[in-house]
Amino acid sequence: MENSWGLRIVPLTEEHCKEICSWTYPVPYHIYNWPSWEKMVADQEEFADETLREQQYRAVVDADGEMVGFAQFFPMTGVTRLGLGMRPDLCGQGLGVEFVRTIAAEAKQKAPSNEIDLEVLVWNIRAFRVYQKAGFVHTDTYERMTPTGMETFHCMVWKRLMDKGRS
Repeated sequence: MENSWGLRIVPLTEEHCKEICSWTYPVPYHIYNWPSWEKMVADQEEFADETLREQQYRAVVDADGEMVGFAQFFPMTGVTRLGLGMRPDLCGQGLGVEFVRTIAAEAKQKAPSNEIDLEVLVWNIRAFRVYQKAGFVHTDTYERMTPTGMETFHCMVWKRLMDKGRS
C-alpha cells in the first residue's frame, strides 16, 4: 500500500520485541505498557512466544526501516482481529490514520475474505477517532476481562478506505 510516510509491514524480530517492552506510555495510556522482555520470555507471553510472534505479529517500519509500531493479526473464524501499538513518542502527532490504514490493508491482503475488526477501550477517544478516520465503523459495545479487570470496549469493523485521502 502506498503511503506518504513510507510505512511497511515486516517480520517482528526479537530486537523489535525488546524495544516494544521498553516503551512507556503516559497515564492513562500506561495500561498499554508491556512487561519487561525478560518477564515476557519467562512467561512465554504474546510475542515472546516465537511461534505466536511468527504467526500473528509484525513490525511497522518507516521508509528508513525504523520501527514506528507493531501489529497483531489475530485469526478468528471469518475475521482478522487487529491489535496494534504505536511508539509512544509518535502518538498524538497526526500519524495514526496512515498507521492504522497500513495495518488494515495488510490484514485484508493476508486474508481477503475476512472481516477486519478491532477493539478499543471506550475511554480511549483519541484512538476511537483515529480508527473512524481510518475507515472503521463502531458495531458493538461490550465488557470483557482484561489483565486489570473488567473493561468496556467498542468493537469496530473496517469498511475499507471510504474516506481515502482525508485525515
